[in-house]
Amino acid sequence: MAGSTVIPTFRYRDAPRMIDWLCETLGFHRQAVYEDGAGGVAHAQLTLGDGMIMLGSLRDDAFGVFDSSPYVVVPDADAVYARVKASGVEIIQTIKDEDYGGRGFGFRDPEGNHWFVGTYDPWRASGA
Repeated sequence: MAGSTVIPTFRYRDAPRMIDWLCETLGFHRQAVYEDGAGGVAHAQLTLGDGMIMLGSLRDDAFGVFDSSPYVVVPDADAVYARVKASGVEIIQTIKDEDYGGRGFGFRDPEGNHWFVGTYDPWRASGA
């Protein structure tokens, strides 16, 4: 597998402008950008060397309330889900199969940070 298995995610008020800025200023490359049909970005994957960030426009839905968090690619999301749930932390998104592929869930760590874990691998999904 190319790239990192821990991928930071971000939400922006003006995601198209931020994608341009991140690419022009920091040297990121657009691996995938999916528009939301309303002038924003549903999901984008930007790479820099062996690293990646994922981002999208702020939106009023179940995922949109989470601003910045890591996404962790794992081979068995159900096994990790069982361990996380057994640890007693708050599950913020129960494990489920995702429309875009993979299976994943979200939780708050003991200090309250949001994390998302899943089998969706953006490196492999795009052929990178």
